[in-house]
Amino acid sequence: MLAVRSRKPVGYDDVPTLPLYLSAPALDVRLEEFELFAIDRLRVLKGVSDGLSRGKKHDEMEKLINDLWKANMRHPQASEAINKDIISHFVLCLVYCRTDELRKWFLSMETALFRHRFRNERPEAQRSLMAEFGLAYKKVDSSELESVMDKLAQVARSTSQSLPTVDAIFYKVPFEEVPELVASRRVYISKGNAYIAMSQVVSLVATHFRSHLSKALILTNRKWTSTIVEQEKNRLTPIVEALSTSYLGPDYSQPKEFAEISLRDIDDIAKSSFPMCMRHLFEKLREDHHLKHGGRMQLGLFLKGVGLKLDDALAFWRAEFSRKVGAERFDKEYAYSIRHNYGREGKRTDYTPYSCQKIISSTPGVGDHHGCPYRHFSEENLTAALSRMGFNSRALSDVMNKVRNKHYQLACTLTFEAVHGTSCEAGINHPNQYFSDSQIIMKSKNQSTAKDTQMEIESS
Repeated sequence: MLAVRSRKPVGYDDVPTLPLYLSAPALDVRLEEFELFAIDRLRVLKGVSDGLSRGKKHDEMEKLINDLWKANMRHPQASEAINKDIISHFVLCLVYCRTDELRKWFLSMETALFRHRFRNERPEAQRSLMAEFGLAYKKVDSSELESVMDKLAQVARSTSQSLPTVDAIFYKVPFEEVPELVASRRVYISKGNAYIAMSQVVSLVATHFRSHLSKALILTNRKWTSTIVEQEKNRLTPIVEALSTSYLGPDYSQPKEFAEISLRDIDDIAKSSFPMCMRHLFEKLREDHHLKHGGRMQLGLFLKGVGLKLDDALAFWRAEFSRKVGAERFDKEYAYSIRHNYGREGKRTDYTPYSCQKIISSTPGVGDHHGCPYRHFSEENLTAALSRMGFNSRALSDVMNKVRNKHYQLACTLTFEAVHGTSCEAGINHPNQYFSDSQIIMKSKNQSTAKDTQMEIESS
């Protein structure tokens, strides 16, 4: 069982605040905390993922992770913060052990988070963590350090590192245990051993952390599939299966900044402020006068979220579908589902517009038009769609690079930035967020244009 540490006593610099998650603790966890703790940690990991994908520099990533941790991983009782840390890690191990793709993402993000937190520990605490991991490497003694000092200095100069001093702490480890440092030529290697400075120990420990976590995820997956998924089918399983695709942002079930949109303006607004996934559905509806169920749900709930009233929604869909199936068939077969989405039929549930994560994870079939264009379009079709939006070659290349690396939401974010000529640091996580942010920009531009026009009139 993993010993759950209490708060670090003042003056005990060799006691680390960073757990190694070597085994799951025997703790009683309320179902509510089970989910909420996991969601808070997931916000941190997704923020780390977004920062890395956007190519943030080292200092920017350090600040980002600090801010994310402070915002999401605090606990009303400070002494319980370490428990929240441990519980949330092991819950997400359950969530992300289930497929190769999920394991790969979780492994990378947890390792990045671990690196950051390890670097922030004091040297004494770092050595304590090394011992806890079983990394019992001895420091290079002064005579040996002196004999290789010229070589260490040569490596430091060639890689723009600080020059080593005679009282510096170095460890000698098998070179295969620090592949990252070897690949970047940041260590001196002699007789199969790499000389690593105390400041480089994070690479050694992170390699062991990643290896341990990788094995743990495989073992967790076996236990999940063989016993847990069935035993907990009515309690934990639904929570675990939903967390990996859960949307963590604002609720867009009701329009916020913009109370409603009218049918008179909807075509212009679609061109200026709809994300590509909704713009494509809208254009296909106008072209074919029909959408299959997945497309109707994706576009219909989006339109509801941006402020299309129920009466207008019925008129909008009826006008299109009646040209294909007739008004009578529309009223019999399709009107009910629209009223249902608005909470006027059935259980009268107020349904929420689909998030990016839900749309990306959908599986459109033949004849479907829903889904995420950045994931589900062919490269040729996506390039053509972006070109029709007026993208220059550089902007087009940037978006396509993100798509090839499977960063679909970042591709959408770059599209937003190119279309609106402004940065979107928060990133796009929801189609209705895209619309809302776009409308704010468009209204600001219109007000600025109106003001400039008024000034010209007054000065003439």
